[in-house]
Amino acid sequence: MAFIERQLQIAVNKLTQWSILNGFTFSTSKTSCVHFCRKRRLHPEPEIELYGQDINVVSEVKFLGVIFDKKLTFLPHVLQLRKKLDRALNILKVLSNTSWGASRLSLLRVYRAAILSKIDYGCTIYGSARQSVLQKLNTFHHSALRLCSGAFRTSPVESLYVECHEPSLEHRRQMLTLHYFSKILTKPESSIF
Repeated sequence: MAFIERQLQIAVNKLTQWSILNGFTFSTSKTSCVHFCRKRRLHPEPEIELYGQDINVVSEVKFLGVIFDKKLTFLPHVLQLRKKLDRALNILKVLSNTSWGASRLSLLRVYRAAILSKIDYGCTIYGSARQSVLQKLNTFHHSALRLCSGAFRTSPVESLYVECHEPSLEHRRQMLTLHYFSKILTKPESSIF
């Protein structure tokens, strides 16, 4: 742990030197550190300084809208995403009223814009979570497809996928990850290899 801490401090020192040369400053109050580790036994947290002040060590951090926890389970991210999806699903419920609601095509467009876009964002990162964590998103996907298609609650999930021309979330995550990976490989400035 001491070696890692030294290396991190060297990297932070280089960043601060670069920031001073380029007229940029890091906010010490907004800067935090997460020690990503799956070990169960207790171990000391790293002590890293920025501008002479200790950087706060936290158990989870939000970076570009994705919440990273220290064990990389992505459970906090999925739970927060479920709250957002619940609000978006309520909008879809109002629009899907059987007597005066929107058409099926319009509902699917709203679903893709309000719900699926939230699920897709960051899925190449949080898609590595355990299956039990990712399953928590399937209920929103299935409920939304039922609302859009007007299907009963007992309708099989596979028939919903066919009826709405939508893949399962697992297949969608795989497709988006492969698309992202192939996009990286085709760029000449990519330094992945």
